[in-house]
Amino acid sequence: MSEYTPPKVWTWEKESGGKFASTNRPIAGPTHDKDLPVGEHPLQLHSLATPNGVKVTVMLEELLAAGHKGAEYDAWVINIGDGDQFGSGFVGINPNSKIPALLDRSTDPATRVFESGAILMYLAEKFGAFLPSDGAARAETLSWLFWQMGSAPYLGGGFGHFYHYAPTKMEYPIDRFAMETKRQMDVLDRRLAESRYIAGDDYTIADMAIWPWYGVLTTGALYGDADTFLQVHEYENVVRWHGEIAAREPVQRGRKVNRIFGPEEDQLHERHDASDFDLRTQDKLSG
Repeated sequence: MSEYTPPKVWTWEKESGGKFASTNRPIAGPTHDKDLPVGEHPLQLHSLATPNGVKVTVMLEELLAAGHKGAEYDAWVINIGDGDQFGSGFVGINPNSKIPALLDRSTDPATRVFESGAILMYLAEKFGAFLPSDGAARAETLSWLFWQMGSAPYLGGGFGHFYHYAPTKMEYPIDRFAMETKRQMDVLDRRLAESRYIAGDDYTIADMAIWPWYGVLTTGALYGDADTFLQVHEYENVVRWHGEIAAREPVQRGRKVNRIFGPEEDQLHERHDASDFDLRTQDKLSG
């Protein structure tokens, strides 16, 4: 492969970007007018079951399981492959056009919250759950939450893109981001050798943020055979932690919400009531 020489001025080539070329663009703002649907609950979530989306649906299901009835929510699909994130209604609650986005209609005016870490923190503070109030424990939890927000782009946009999605495989970026991903896994493995959960003995929003990315990576469910390529089974403490969280019923429910891919029994495109898990998964609707 010949060496790339950047031009003096970069210009947008629409066909670039691999699998997601149709949704990548160098400008913000809406591409079309489209109002968002509104359900009956105060919390309106607009999302997709990517790792960032799963963080929030897991949090909401955990809150409901813990008895916080005010956490009932409507979850609507934003199909990023179809460009739903560029509709005017969605851009109105997230000017960055990324899932997930939350609208809390229990306030007047309604409160918009975007960025998955901000949503987790907002919900934790709203319901007084999964975020310690003690200074040191709170600081530890938030440190790991923001660790995930800063680190995952190297896993997803870096390693995941160049290893799995890029139209051309290139040695340098794959090596660069594989090295960084393994370093991050080692950070987590060393931490989880010291404590049951990421921030200590208690399950927190730090676990909910990190698990859909780094925990699920250990299962082979991210980026094809990346688990073999990265030998993630070697991070035994991360594997142990992943399994413990995966066994939680709210986590199992949360993973299904807004999922439009994979086995039909794991797809709950929209969630408006707890009964939807029994009645409206895609296998039941299509059957």
